[in-house]
Amino acid sequence: MVGASLAGLSAARSLRRQGFDGRLVVIGDELHRPYDRPPLSKEFLAGTLGEADLALETDDEDLRAQWLLGARATGLDRAERAVRLADGREVRADGIVIATGAVARTLPGSGSLAGVHTLRTLDDARALREELASGGRLVVIGGGFIGAEVASTAHALGLDVTIVEAAPTPLAGPIGAAMGGIVSTLHGDHGVRLLCGVGVKGLRGDERSGTRVSPDGARGRVDAVLLEDGRSISADIVVVGVGARPCVEWLEGSGVELDNGVKCGADGRTSLAGVVAVGDCANWYDPRAGAHRRVEHWTGARERPDAAVATLLAGGAVEPGVPRPPYFWSDQYGVKIQFAGYAAAADSVAIEAGTADDRDVLAVYRRAGVPVAVLGMNQPRLFTRWRKQLAAAGS
Repeated sequence: MVGASLAGLSAARSLRRQGFDGRLVVIGDELHRPYDRPPLSKEFLAGTLGEADLALETDDEDLRAQWLLGARATGLDRAERAVRLADGREVRADGIVIATGAVARTLPGSGSLAGVHTLRTLDDARALREELASGGRLVVIGGGFIGAEVASTAHALGLDVTIVEAAPTPLAGPIGAAMGGIVSTLHGDHGVRLLCGVGVKGLRGDERSGTRVSPDGARGRVDAVLLEDGRSISADIVVVGVGARPCVEWLEGSGVELDNGVKCGADGRTSLAGVVAVGDCANWYDPRAGAHRRVEHWTGARERPDAAVATLLAGGAVEPGVPRPPYFWSDQYGVKIQFAGYAAAADSVAIEAGTADDRDVLAVYRRAGVPVAVLGMNQPRLFTRWRKQLAAAGS
């Protein structure tokens, strides 16, 4: 098992549940046992949830696994069926589950400036939480769900918050422009500035803080975000939330086909026999969409390993069934946002319940009159009903 987060843990559990009683090795590049990531941008960042509360394993759980934590995979030897580690060790196996996830994208030249953060790991969240406790001016680059959740949390902590989004409308990709515009009004409702349709040119460092540390000439700690239209926004803290890239570089030259992650079938099979992929790094074939999709959602990382493990144990193709439509949720400014389905497949979207003004909408997306997705804002009961209908329609 290469990857010790939710997808890797889910696959390990599924292996034992499906009867595998052999040697199980779980390799993780972080030092931490598996932990829950969604709270990192919300309750954990706000200080209302502790590290112990993030644990994904139960107190009485025993997977009879050997855990190699703090061990980074650097290669896969197909002939020897071995995973090479950065410390020189090799782990040989009859079957391999690739669950190495994704890493946050960064801005070029910003890595050496103090006060600049991404949020993907527990260590990222620890560092950001410590800085937010000091207050000040926060600029979030990227208006997606992670950026929006960080902005919401920081606003509740009393910081002055600005979001910069390069696209004309935040969230247009995952939920469409119309509903993305409605969801994003939550920022303005709470006094958080939202600047759309403008890119970031770079970051400026405060030269008074000391030695030159960045190749672009910036010094010390960040003090401003420079926009492509010539404006600058003063900042004490910057969070870069511009997406993530799959962690698959270690597989180059291994024979595993790579295409926006690990290309695999609906059953998790890769181009190498005895190797399957799950989680954020898996670009799996979705029979509903008729195309490959890489989905970075908690639910997929928990549910899809069952099919991949069944394939691995069977030694070949297994009919995985039609997966449920992708589902994700977000909590912003006290509003629960839920989405299921495929916004890009829709040719229309209509609010079926609630109102945009009250921020309690239930919206249904349709293609040629057939529902293909549903969005809920503070509509958990109606949303759950519609989500079940979507799943039943494709089964």
